[in-house]
Amino acid sequence: MKVLNFGSLNYDYTYSLDHIVAPGETITSTKLEVFPGGKGLNQSISLARAGAQVCHAGMVGPDGGMLIDTCEQNGVDHQFVKTVEERTGNAIIQVSAKGQNSIVLFAGANRQNDRAFVDEVLSHFGEGDLLLLQNEINLVDYLIDRGFEKGMVIALNPSPFDDEMRKCDLSKVTIFLMNEVEGEQITGEKEPEKILTAFRKQYPQSRVVLTLGKAGVVYQDAQQTCRHGIYKVPVVDTTAAGDTFTGYFLAGVLSDLPMDETLRLASVASSIAVSKKGATSSIPYRADVLAAKLEHE
Repeated sequence: MKVLNFGSLNYDYTYSLDHIVAPGETITSTKLEVFPGGKGLNQSISLARAGAQVCHAGMVGPDGGMLIDTCEQNGVDHQFVKTVEERTGNAIIQVSAKGQNSIVLFAGANRQNDRAFVDEVLSHFGEGDLLLLQNEINLVDYLIDRGFEKGMVIALNPSPFDDEMRKCDLSKVTIFLMNEVEGEQITGEKEPEKILTAFRKQYPQSRVVLTLGKAGVVYQDAQQTCRHGIYKVPVVDTTAAGDTFTGYFLAGVLSDLPMDETLRLASVASSIAVSKKGATSSIPYRADVLAAKLEHE
């Protein structure tokens, strides 16, 4: 099985603040740091550091050299990362003293994909290969349709959820990876158990990963339901925690690990990520995750 992550590549402009800015408020940041990021790139690096081979496809602008270098340095195949005239996407990230974040996205080059480029990339992949998607790029609906036609296993992180996501035929998605907010946006239900029940009814063949913040994570498919709690660590920056979980979860699936072990590894990896600053820079390597896992046992 080959893995294609067709996703975003961003520069993250990260501002350290006492607290998240309120409407109408102006405050001074204590620090500005620039990190490589974007949900797509974060998840590719998480997959790679978890031991999976992953190919990343997407768009950067003329200023995107550092992001391509980041792929190279982390063993992510970037042959389908294309440079266009539009400025590279970026995110303005506020990180509070308590480690919580608030993010404003500028799509930039990430939304310059066209159908010809999608078709060219997908021509190199086929039945049984994994297609990972997020909603920081355009043409996600087309990617889902074409990937489904080719018999690919489609994993979707429906974030950020917006009207473009509503255009997608979610019945073609194999694996959903989402939090409670996205679960509610898809199903209309707020309570986790009701979200899972709604998915069981609407998408009975899907595999659902629902992260629940301090309540941990629950996995559901047609045969089983598994749960795992969180690991309590000092929280520095939660920016890439979900992306780290996604990469390690999918790496576990690719390795045919038992689901309880997959959730455990992904949860440990995510706990390490929140204890460090930055997006890609906070994603741990597999050896560090395995060492931390032993400490928790």
